[in-house]
Amino acid sequence: MKNSTLIILLVLFSSVSAYAQTGTGRPVQAPVKIVRFFPNPATSFINFEFNKSTDDTYTFQVYNFLGKKVIDVPQVNTRTRVDLTNYTRGFYIFQLKNRNGKVIESGKFQVEK
Repeated sequence: MKNSTLIILLVLFSSVSAYAQTGTGRPVQAPVKIVRFFPNPATSFINFEFNKSTDDTYTFQVYNFLGKKVIDVPQVNTRTRVDLTNYTRGFYIFQLKNRNGKVIESGKFQVEK
């Protein structure tokens, strides 16, 4: 149940605008995205590109909407292509974590069959 709650919260937070308002009314730009993915929605494959501007080691996981981990990449390269042949139609959540397990970035993508 905790995983389901976490994933629902991740979906809600991933749709927040790129700019946030400060108490002074001035916009503050959100951090630069590390993960770029396409196409979205996807049918047979999806590409992930990682902007690794630091020397940090990242792990990458994809979860289905029920919270089950469907892929785990222990050390990412600059590009990863995920075959969606065995994926069912629906929404999936990805997480990019640093070596300490802290989520650096997350997002969602859709599989259409």
